[in-house]
Amino acid sequence: MTLILASRSPRRKELLKQAGIKYRVIPSRIEEITSYKRPALIVRELAYKKALSVALKHPGSPVLGSDTLVYCKGRVLGKPENHKDALRLLRLQNGSWQAVHTGVALIWLDKGIYLAGTEVTRCKARKLAKAELEGMAAKHHDKAGAYAVQDKDDFFVEKIEGRFDTVVGLPMNLVKKFLKKAGV
Repeated sequence: MTLILASRSPRRKELLKQAGIKYRVIPSRIEEITSYKRPALIVRELAYKKALSVALKHPGSPVLGSDTLVYCKGRVLGKPENHKDALRLLRLQNGSWQAVHTGVALIWLDKGIYLAGTEVTRCKARKLAKAELEGMAAKHHDKAGAYAVQDKDDFFVEKIEGRFDTVVGLPMNLVKKFLKKAGV
């Protein structure tokens, strides 16, 4: 049985590959809308919705969904809309601690398996000059918080307390736990 990853994220694909987990990609096309305000509930719900949207079309396969956001100074930070928004997000986080929340869901309809959970990791951003923030704002419009901790050229994060893969976007401890429970 091959796992379906309900995401196009190259980072999530790489983490599964590194773990030796065979998968195929069928991205979910849900609108990322939630009524929740708490970061852990937001990412859990969105991961679940992503997995479910693909699982409904592939009930005989286990489907993995995931969602990540950054929480800083009482604000939920998702992916920036454009360069100006990326700069706004980076300025808000500049020199500050933030929490990166990632939700994971595994749904296998034919087996009645519905699993979901979250992980959180704290990150401290370096205090960067205006010109450095401008340069960074041009890079990561597809990532929550507008930075990419896994990129060697991205020096925004100074310190991490918790799981690195949670910040990257797929906490493998949850993935492995869920796959084991599902018998994959």
